[in-house]
This record gives sequence, structure tokens and C-alpha cells, in this order.
Amino acid sequence: METRIFSLLFLSLLLQSSHGRSGSSSSGSFDPTRVIHLSWNPRIFLYKGFLSHKECDHLINLAKDKMQRSLVVDDETGQSMESTVRTSSGMFLKKSQDDVVSTIENRIGAWTFLPSENGENLQILHYEYGQQYEPHFDVLPDEVDADFGGHRTATVLMYLSDVAAGGETVFPDSPMKHRQLKGDDWSDCAKQGFAVKPSKGDALLFFSLHPNGTTDPMSLHGSCPVIKGDKWSATKWIHIRSYNLRAKTAGDKCVDENESCAGWAAAGECEKNPVYMVGSEDSLGYCRKSCKACS
Repeated sequence: METRIFSLLFLSLLLQSSHGRSGSSSSGSFDPTRVIHLSWNPRIFLYKGFLSHKECDHLINLAKDKMQRSLVVDDETGQSMESTVRTSSGMFLKKSQDDVVSTIENRIGAWTFLPSENGENLQILHYEYGQQYEPHFDVLPDEVDADFGGHRTATVLMYLSDVAAGGETVFPDSPMKHRQLKGDDWSDCAKQGFAVKPSKGDALLFFSLHPNGTTDPMSLHGSCPVIKGDKWSATKWIHIRSYNLRAKTAGDKCVDENESCAGWAAAGECEKNPVYMVGSEDSLGYCRKSCKACS
């Protein structure tokens, strides 16, 4: 039922786009005339200029001193771990961390017609020369997703920088790959599927689930290796239900709420950023276990 409702809302969004209703990328509203439909299989949409360059730079500045090796989720255990499949570095921002982050999150909700409470925290990623994320699905195993808002239904990928060469987002199994002409300015990786070049400020929206709630096998995607320069991006994963990770720490449970907490704690972030890591009188922190603030 939820996926049917989301589908109807998204159809309503497309109808609004056809009437040319305008918005502004400098606020929580959006401009549907900037949205380009790229594919129905999987469902992919590109928003040109979703973020201003100033917003892109702000997100990078928030994250650049807190980057840790990116992890992947083990399909069997649900635990985060390092893998050669994913070689970038990354970190998560706090929801509504500041006015800029809050505005971006509101804009994502306005564009996708998906409730903001269904989204995970924004993840900032940095890819240097040769770094990549091999093709994967954003949908996690049922037992992992069950307690965290159900499956990830949609992903909003925002490009925070231009990339001199490489770094494309590729969908290797998309049937659209046979219709996309690519010249020498595309990497060999990108030529293996339907691909999108990173462009500072642009955002990509794609769906991991069909409207009936089943996994879309065509949503397999990856980040091609950076060949020249580096790549910064921000990701917002959106679930089919409210994603409330902090509820898992209620009561006597002493857990971390971010896969990078251990690394941040080792780097001294418990002392440098105590409100986020440990918490305040008003709210619990996100890394209380690694900061040894609970037992």
C-alpha cells in the first residue's frame, strides 16, 4: 500500500513538472523544469543544479576533517566492514545539522515526495585517484532492513564536485546502455552500462524498488574509478517507512549509531565534537559506545 501511495505522489510530481511550476535551488523548494527523465528501467531522474556551488562547498567543508574509510554491509551478518568493493572515504552528517543541511533535506523531500523521516543521514563521500564502488544494490537484506524503516526504496546522489575524468555513476544492467552513445571522454567502466557523469550541483534520483515493492534488478549501480582529479558526493538513502536509528538506543542499550564511530573515536572526535559523538542534555550522541559514554 505504501509503495502505491508513493507511486501516485511521484506521478503527481511529474504532472506538476509538465505544467512548468518553478522553484529555486537556493531554498527548500525545487524547480521541476530542471528535472530530466533518464530511464524507466530502472527509474532514474537527473536534476540539473539541484545544489548551488556554495551548498556543495559547505557540505565538503563540514565533512573533510572527519572522513574515514567507507564500509559495506555484510549480507549475512548485517555488520559494517571494510571491503575492496568500496574504496572511498566517507562520513555521515547529523540530520538538520545546520540551516544549509536542513534546507537540502527539505528540498529532497519536495522533489521525491517521500517523507523526510524516511531518510537516513546524509553521507558525504570522497573518491581519490583509482577509488571506486563496484556495482551493488542499495537494498539491504530483509533482516537488516526490518528494524530500520524497511527497504531502501530510493537514492538521491548529489555531485559536490566536477571530476576531470572517470567517476561516473554506472548502471551495468540497464537496457538503456545500448542506446547511449559514448565517446573517448567516457571511462571504460562507464562504457559497460548506462552512465551519468558527475557535474557539481547536479543530483541523481533512482529507485531500488518497483512500485509493487519488489527489488528492481536493473537498479544495480556503481561508481567508476576516478581517473583524473577527485570526486565528492553526498548520498541520501530513503526507506519505505520512518527510519529511526536513534530509537535503537532507547533504554539500556549501549550502541553506536554510525558505522564510522570507532574510527572517529580513535581520531579524537569524542573530545573534538562531543555534542554529536556523546550528546548533550537534550539528546543522546551518535557514538556513545565508541566514546565509552555508556556501558
